[in-house]
Amino acid sequence: MNALPRAAAWLAALALAAGLLAGCSRERIHQQESYVFGTRVEVLTWDASEDKSRTAVAEVLREFDRLHRAYHAWEPSELTALNQAIAAGQRAIPVSPELAAMLTDAQAIAATGDQLFDPALGKLIALWGFHTDTFVPVRPDPAKLAELVRAHPTMADLTIENGKVSSRNPAVQLDLGGYGKGYALDRAAAILKAHGVGNALINIGGNVLALGSKGDQPWRVGIQHPREPRPLATLPLRDGEAIGTSGDYQRYFELDGERYCHLLDPRTGHPAKGTQAVTLLITPRPTGTGTLSDAASKPVYLSGDRWRDYAGRFGIDHALRVGADGKVEVTRALHGRLQYGAGIAPASVVN
Repeated sequence: MNALPRAAAWLAALALAAGLLAGCSRERIHQQESYVFGTRVEVLTWDASEDKSRTAVAEVLREFDRLHRAYHAWEPSELTALNQAIAAGQRAIPVSPELAAMLTDAQAIAATGDQLFDPALGKLIALWGFHTDTFVPVRPDPAKLAELVRAHPTMADLTIENGKVSSRNPAVQLDLGGYGKGYALDRAAAILKAHGVGNALINIGGNVLALGSKGDQPWRVGIQHPREPRPLATLPLRDGEAIGTSGDYQRYFELDGERYCHLLDPRTGHPAKGTQAVTLLITPRPTGTGTLSDAASKPVYLSGDRWRDYAGRFGIDHALRVGADGKVEVTRALHGRLQYGAGIAPASVVN
């Protein structure tokens, strides 16, 4: 799982609203933090005993550490071993049941989004220098970039059968950085429920999933403004809902006055332009609510003016986009739940 450090982790795609704990009885809310996946993570529980909360959250944080080690994209892991085997031309490579299931799910999400979200682009990510915790702001060699775009590695190149993975394209290099935080949200929710914790908020670098409520109030989160150090809007999260954002302000460098973000367009091989940020609210699903909040935001972001169409492909009615000009577009379903920041109003509300 690719670690994606943030220039300001707590003001990442979605930060918890500054007043999240305002008015809370400190005896009823428990908060634990850690640093994993290259970002700050926090788990808040409400109205669970301290012992129950600490035990449950400790298991959640251990699970985060396990996922980080098992599926790291460039440090030794099961994922890097698979990438090495693919590059060497090996076929029918055995993988763990969990990794097989993750790749199968990611492959389906990629297909729904016309491969705009594509974890097979690890080599492209490395070419731009976004695969490391610290990167040098430099444009890649044009010839190498053109060669990789021609190779066109995609998740569709993978065959996943009977616990084994094959790739017809040796240029495939898997990086689950755009999928893993959402998957970790779902794992955390399952662990908390197994421990009898029914009211919690899980935040992984701005990807957030809510369980239950905060007493007689819903959990409330903020959608970070992509160009200002304040929330663009806040909204209440209901039981089982998740929210995720993709933006050009989370991980980027500037060179000669131009911004290059980590969200790469597989069609061109270059960082995407035309959108500052996209936020999706995923209403509860039988499985994969958190995962979808992370993965689906990428094709919606990369699709530019067609953002509403791509959100609809995933059955997502609650979505918001900030265009390159800073104008806010929002779906009617999400608009009705938002409290906008001072001086902020959507330029358009769409169905």
